[in-house]
Amino acid sequence: MTPGKPVRESISEYAELALPNDVNQLGNVLGGKVMHLVDLAGAMAAIRHARFPVVTLAVDSLRFLHPVHSGELIILRSSVNRVFRTSMEVGVKVTTENLLTGHRLHTCSAYLTFVALDEKGKPTPVPPVIPETEEEQRRYRDAGERREYRLAHRNSSQGSAPR
Repeated sequence: MTPGKPVRESISEYAELALPNDVNQLGNVLGGKVMHLVDLAGAMAAIRHARFPVVTLAVDSLRFLHPVHSGELIILRSSVNRVFRTSMEVGVKVTTENLLTGHRLHTCSAYLTFVALDEKGKPTPVPPVIPETEEEQRRYRDAGERREYRLAHRNSSQGSAPR
């Protein structure tokens, strides 16, 4: 196993202009489009940390605080919060910017779990992440609590899925 890597080495930023073909009849960017961008931004941070291909295992709740409008810049910032052997929790924050005024709004945030895969497509160990700042340490602790909740929920709901 390689030594740990600081969170800062995984930080990724992605931006895309919201265009008219991305919106619904109200002029708001489709939620699925934003979710797609969240997945891309999260994968960028996970790959940057692991240096392996990754697949999305889970997305925790994603709640929209504000709509994204056509013509706004969608800015996504992501980083690895914690590593759990072959999986990683990545946080993604989405902000919009009105390019004419410079006004920015926090639109949504999400936590995603990615699994790193080796050349045979099998889960492979990932170097630990090293939180350096107080904020990174808080997100590291919170990621552990979210994982415990996810595992407890997964174990209690196995076998109850529709067939």
